[in-house]
Amino acid sequence: MSVFIIAEAGVNHNGSINLAKKLIDVAVNSGADAVKFQTFKAKNLVAKNTQKAEYQKKTTNPSESQFDMIKMLELDMETHKELIRYSQEKGITFLSTPFDHESVDLLNDLGIQIFKIASGEITNLPYLRHIGSLGKRVILSTGMSNLSEVGDALSILINAGTSKDKITVLHANTMYPTPMEDVNLNAMLTIQKEFSVRVGYSDHTLGIEVDIAAVAMGASVIEKHFTLNKSMEGPDHKASLEPEELKAMVDAIRNIEQALGSSKKKPSPSESVNIDIARKSIVASKSIKKGDKLSSKNITTKRPGIGINPMKWDNIIGTPAKRSYQMDDLI
Repeated sequence: MSVFIIAEAGVNHNGSINLAKKLIDVAVNSGADAVKFQTFKAKNLVAKNTQKAEYQKKTTNPSESQFDMIKMLELDMETHKELIRYSQEKGITFLSTPFDHESVDLLNDLGIQIFKIASGEITNLPYLRHIGSLGKRVILSTGMSNLSEVGDALSILINAGTSKDKITVLHANTMYPTPMEDVNLNAMLTIQKEFSVRVGYSDHTLGIEVDIAAVAMGASVIEKHFTLNKSMEGPDHKASLEPEELKAMVDAIRNIEQALGSSKKKPSPSESVNIDIARKSIVASKSIKKGDKLSSKNITTKRPGIGINPMKWDNIIGTPAKRSYQMDDLI
């Protein structure tokens, strides 16, 4: 099954529907499977005096509250409808992460079939139960969590009505950008082994190499932030890929998918033509008369590989020559 690549537009639309559409275009051109936004009501998400995260203070006005910042990034129902319509026109799946109950219902009413759960909601029991009760496909990010918390969240989703085979768990780190030494990509395999679920990776590192490595390790979903321009004002632009980087990531993942192959060890069609050229046969290393005993003194191995396989060397040694040979003749 092909890796499901989510191009995470998030809030990088800066509250503009035109910018949001340009982001959808970039996601389409990159070859991603889905473009994802964020659905929330600021009043339902944060208390008005909540401070910003440290990375947000560096990328936005530090005197502005988290509430004021995200209030400007809300997308209303009509904007959602327009972006869904536009995504359908362009042939890409529209996704959005809901951050409150009202937003879960809004996305469900709009017919969204895959629900992405952000890392910050992994301990939000009523929210998890709400999404679990819908029975839709679920992609669960697990940044900031330990294995026990991942297990608890899975149990809530499953007990609420979502079958395990509809859930993909993403390993993640929520620092923007994530330092390489904190990626801990092997934890993705720990999640897979512990819970027997499909796994993937939600990436906040600056490059694309970790995403490629995750696919090589078995990730079935990759999620990556992108923007039109890293220098734009807003909380997530600096830790996002620019359009050409996003396309390079998708292309690399598709190449790795092909390169992983079937797991059977056998000559590939492209290399089969090289077998006779690259392998060797048993040949005469000097003139040999009919009846002479073959030994390491008068035979050797040389290319091409169209004669007796050298793996039969022990069977040949000590036998009489059936005819005369010149040097380099195939035995």
